[in-house]
Amino acid sequence: MKVTGKTTLAEILNEPAAREILEKHNLPCLTCPFAKQEMESLRLDDICKMYNMDIVKILKELNKINKK
Repeated sequence: MKVTGKTTLAEILNEPAAREILEKHNLPCLTCPFAKQEMESLRLDDICKMYNMDIVKILKELNKINKK
């Protein structure tokens, strides 16, 4: 699966290695109790904008693991 900014957090986390990448970038949604209820609707581009994160870098890393 190719990850884009429109990909939801729930879809990304279907890949176990993706959690490690998101943790490395300190994505706060992984530990937020509210986010756990909203993972089906939280899109990566929205999260990155909200927390001023480098979406291009994160997407490159996430899509690299999907190629393996």
